[in-house]
Amino acid sequence: MNDLTQLQVQIADHVAVLTMNAPPVNALTRTLNDELTLALDRVSEMDGVRVVVLTAAGKVFCAGADLKGRADVIKGPGDLMAHSRRTRECFHAIRECAKPVIVAINGAALGSGLAMCASADILVASEKASLGLPEVDVGLLGGCRHAMRLFQHSRLRRMALTGMRVDGAELYRLGIVEACVAADELMPTAMAIAHTIAAKSPVSTRMGKHTLNVIEDMSLRDGYRYEQDMTGQIAKTDDAREAQAAFREKRPPVFTGR
Repeated sequence: MNDLTQLQVQIADHVAVLTMNAPPVNALTRTLNDELTLALDRVSEMDGVRVVVLTAAGKVFCAGADLKGRADVIKGPGDLMAHSRRTRECFHAIRECAKPVIVAINGAALGSGLAMCASADILVASEKASLGLPEVDVGLLGGCRHAMRLFQHSRLRRMALTGMRVDGAELYRLGIVEACVAADELMPTAMAIAHTIAAKSPVSTRMGKHTLNVIEDMSLRDGYRYEQDMTGQIAKTDDAREAQAAFREKRPPVFTGR
């Protein structure tokens, strides 16, 4: 991962920590957008990684789209469509990453930053965190559909139509984040969840995330049927047999990822 310039990647104990570092506010530049997509695609195929933690350097998680660099990216016919496609794929890279993604929100996550958070599997917030949709103030739209995965009707529309931000404490009260902690406790809290996931069978967590993504938009009947079918597939793996043997023998399981 040494070829990345606005994204830092550290891998240890089966956990990949991706830290956005595009000063001053981690706006989603074209470079950061492409590097996030590339890094997530890479860790999806790395057997040594079982879970991802996505966070940011500095005081802001992501201030949203890179408005200052917009003119350099969108110059002629077709550029806007290409830019929009790249942005969509960045968020999909988080949601479709084969490994569970925990987002540690260290500061404001606005517009595109909110969409990143909504695309992750588990959210943890600092007391300094906030989510917002400021596009109304700059003549744009974006992020509302992703925000619908987190917020209910009235709150979402208030955010979209006024630019209102929701702070970490309120995010926790609403059940949107798993925890709202002091800034120095953010990464330890996210890493504790990550290590718990990393200790599970990587087959089960990988297939479990895939199943959750697939059934999200299905009916109850179709979704549960799909889940049952996937359960049957997981049960045939070596890891499933090891988990059941360890349970019977009252010992910690040793997973191989097969």
